[in-house]
Amino acid sequence: MTENIWGYQPTAGHTAGTSLIGYKVEATDGTIGKVDKHSDDVGSAYLVVDTGLWIFGKHVLLPAGTILRIDADEEKIYVGRTKAEIKDAPEFDKEKHLGDPGYHDQVGGYYGGHRA
Repeated sequence: MTENIWGYQPTAGHTAGTSLIGYKVEATDGTIGKVDKHSDDVGSAYLVVDTGLWIFGKHVLLPAGTILRIDADEEKIYVGRTKAEIKDAPEFDKEKHLGDPGYHDQVGGYYGGHRA
């Protein structure tokens, strides 16, 4: 099940090649931050969200499969997870993310086990 977590859901409204940088990200119970980086890579699509002061300026990695809907007009992305689920996710580490497939599996397993 974690393989699908790294792909955009067909109903999310994502168009490959569209920049999502700067879009606000909304959890099921409130705003969590803005998109700092994103990837459309097949089997490895994700958002990196800058949480600002919400969790002390940290970044979180959200697999594309957590996205419920993208509203291009309002520049908002709605994810099917609560703020607590996102806050408790494995900590985002750029070095681990870029070079360690085990980290990818860890994050995918975490979000794959928390269904919206």
